[in-house]
Amino acid sequence: MKNFLYTCLAIILFTSFSFGQQRPWELGIEIGVMPTGKLNAITDVAGVKVGHTTIIKGDSIRTGVTAILAHGGNIFQQKVPAAVYVGNGFGKLAGSTQIAELGNLETPIILTNTLSVPTAMNAVIGHTLNLEGNENVYSVNAVVGETNDGYLNDIRGRHVTENDVLAAIKAASENNTEEGNVGAGTGTIAFGYKGGIGTSSRKLPESLGGYTIGVLVQSNFGGVLQIDGVPVGEELGKFAFDNQLLNNVDGSCMIIVATDAPLDSRNLERLAKRAFLGLARTGGIASNGSGDYIIAFSTAQSVPIPYRIDSFTLTQEFVPNDRVTPLFMAAIEATEEAIINSLFMAETMTGFEGRTIEKLPVEEILPLFENRKK
Repeated sequence: MKNFLYTCLAIILFTSFSFGQQRPWELGIEIGVMPTGKLNAITDVAGVKVGHTTIIKGDSIRTGVTAILAHGGNIFQQKVPAAVYVGNGFGKLAGSTQIAELGNLETPIILTNTLSVPTAMNAVIGHTLNLEGNENVYSVNAVVGETNDGYLNDIRGRHVTENDVLAAIKAASENNTEEGNVGAGTGTIAFGYKGGIGTSSRKLPESLGGYTIGVLVQSNFGGVLQIDGVPVGEELGKFAFDNQLLNNVDGSCMIIVATDAPLDSRNLERLAKRAFLGLARTGGIASNGSGDYIIAFSTAQSVPIPYRIDSFTLTQEFVPNDRVTPLFMAAIEATEEAIINSLFMAETMTGFEGRTIEKLPVEEILPLFENRKK
């Protein structure tokens, strides 16, 4: 009887008070088995910086910009190895072909909405040309990804400006862990709920190299939501095509993977492919109208690619193939958690034409995990 009363009291307290926005681990849901970095964010990878510009104006503008910098120096002069993997190509990832061809990244990565890609490219080009040491540069490969936030945002108004992009780059810091309705995730939707920016990391033990893998996502896609293997979408009765009029699968997901492991572009592409498995573990289905792209890069000091090389050879050290499997696993787990974090940290939003997208009903989800002990 006493235990029953305690249970009833706990339920009353649970339903009477709001948790606020909390990550899953703060609520007892630990995704995966590998340890996270200190911040559990992409910025756990030393040198990586993240900045956001969040644009919320009036009743119809719900958009923004997110900038990811591989390091705090002149990225054009000290490029980093990089790769792109296309999970589904219904999108506009500017700069992807040069990354694929040359295997490196030379600008900040910008995420925004679909119709603001050209604006963001202009801003990144201007930012790069104006950096000290780039006075004689005549070609810049601006890298800009996007998802379509047109349900909540007046996307045709093209409200993102070059100054918004530059502000995100300027605001980038090594301790940024903001998630949810911020930056490029301001107006996004995932699994029929409010999506947004999410981030996570994994730290390998020294016996497996001691490397860190960090992930940042812009979630804006659909499917049948799963959280750490629990079929949440099925249990809540809200998933793609549960209603013939509700097709909440199209949108896109941008995934950025950073690591301090010395990987070449070939193994970075392999790492990016594994990150796509992390999206699948959340129940994403890579629909026809979803642009699902992964950009992976390495910040390792042993693999920088200088703009000017005087010698005929470049000596670099890379992790061999036989040692990359732990990194693959880490990328899968960090991507999965970053996507789930984006949902847990997002809030209900009303935007364009009075449309409202509700936040994830965490209070309904937690009971599904009561019997799961790690």
